[in-house]
Amino acid sequence: MTDFQPFLMERMMSSFEQDVEFNLSESGVHPLVLRELLGDDPDGVELLLDSDLNYPHVNGIPELRDNIARLYDGAGPDNILVTVGAIEANYISTRTLLAPGDEIVIMLPNYMQIWGIAKNHDLKIRTFKLREDKQWSPDLDQLEDVVSADTRLIAVCNPNNPTGYILSEDEMDRIVAIAAKVGAWILADEVYRGAERETDRESPSFYGRYDKVLAIGSMSKAYGLPGLRIGWVAGPADTIDEIWARHEYTTITATMLSNKLAALALSPARRPRILERTRRYIRQGYPVLEKWMQSHGNIFSLTPPAAAAIAFVRYHLDINSTAFWDRLRREKSVLIVPGDHFNMDHHFRISFGLPRAYLTAALDRIADLVTGLQAGGR
Repeated sequence: MTDFQPFLMERMMSSFEQDVEFNLSESGVHPLVLRELLGDDPDGVELLLDSDLNYPHVNGIPELRDNIARLYDGAGPDNILVTVGAIEANYISTRTLLAPGDEIVIMLPNYMQIWGIAKNHDLKIRTFKLREDKQWSPDLDQLEDVVSADTRLIAVCNPNNPTGYILSEDEMDRIVAIAAKVGAWILADEVYRGAERETDRESPSFYGRYDKVLAIGSMSKAYGLPGLRIGWVAGPADTIDEIWARHEYTTITATMLSNKLAALALSPARRPRILERTRRYIRQGYPVLEKWMQSHGNIFSLTPPAAAAIAFVRYHLDINSTAFWDRLRREKSVLIVPGDHFNMDHHFRISFGLPRAYLTAALDRIADLVTGLQAGGR
């Protein structure tokens, strides 16, 4: 077999998330149930009952692509490809644009899928960092230094996973200028747009700022609908057509029902209500986490996330993050994401966009382990 870089976080989650009592490893809010999505509209139920369980349009049903295109200034349905989750969109977009030996620049910390793709397909990897000592703002001087005439793609995540940092308009414009100077593409994972904690203003997109942008979206995070497995990529129509050709080698299409339910969720009538629900979970859950951290004195430190239902917490205990994760899973039946999965020890990613009773009970179990570690427990 060939050498292969596993996707450590996803391998961990798929192995254990169904077996623990408390799953705080997910990065979206508490998911909707189907009844909540359909509401009291009998037409929605009839729409599903009368659905032909055939292949839908392979690139996404027209209604869904129309609704997604409305999220991007100047986009039309030909600028949209519907995929099986953002994870497929990231994969086939990267594989379309880059060949072995090409240079990619990746923001870190980040959702590590694209880093793993680069490892597994012999890309030349360069990185630039978000600075913890500067509230996770990007080191754009470092980005300017590492981007070269050979750089083909700059991969960013905005709002960021795992830190929740939102790039300012000035930071976005500078990233565009750096990319444009060498003709590099920008792949912008924007799955947390709409999941803002501090404002009702949706985070801006890279789409439309530059002619070589691919913007990735998903129903999983800001919409609380991960089980639909619907994602998308927005970009220039000719490039979208090339990515579509790769889509036919991977999944061919998402399901008919997922297409219809996602179109319903993104309709002008329902989308604002879903985003309001998402922000409510985030804004009610974060103070619970914050108060819990403060109750432990100086054990935890955190730059508050501006978006997303996750926090990237630094802890001040003499234990490796994977060892901490393992003990928490085995002894307390709670799942978090160790900082090692982002190449940053002594951190963990934890979700808080959850029902209060569930979140509180899980945090109590983490506190039990922390108390034992402080007392010198093994």
